[in-house]
Amino acid sequence: MATKKESWKTLGKTPDYRFSLANERTFLAWIRTALAFLAGAIAIEQLLQSVDFTWIKLALTLLLASAGGITAIMALYRWKQNEIAMRQDNPLKYTSFLVLITLFITAAAAISLLHILL
Repeated sequence: MATKKESWKTLGKTPDYRFSLANERTFLAWIRTALAFLAGAIAIEQLLQSVDFTWIKLALTLLLASAGGITAIMALYRWKQNEIAMRQDNPLKYTSFLVLITLFITAAAAISLLHILL
């Protein structure tokens, strides 16, 4: 007889609700950031209709839309990772995703500067 795989939600002990709520607030902050990236992509697509260099508009739109999607996925991944760590009394893992977000923003700023200067 096959045993049912134990859900990660039942691992270890239930963490203090304050820590779970803090983890949820962090998740929501990541989701707000993802929505801001998506809103920026939509704004660029809609508002920069008369751009001479269409590749700049396309690059910014794709960069910000991609950043929004990736950030939303990472928000869920980090929330789950932190929840599991708290349930098992393990330290929270460091994420290098913050460096990636910084690089996305830097690239978007550089492309925006090109648009302004050209």
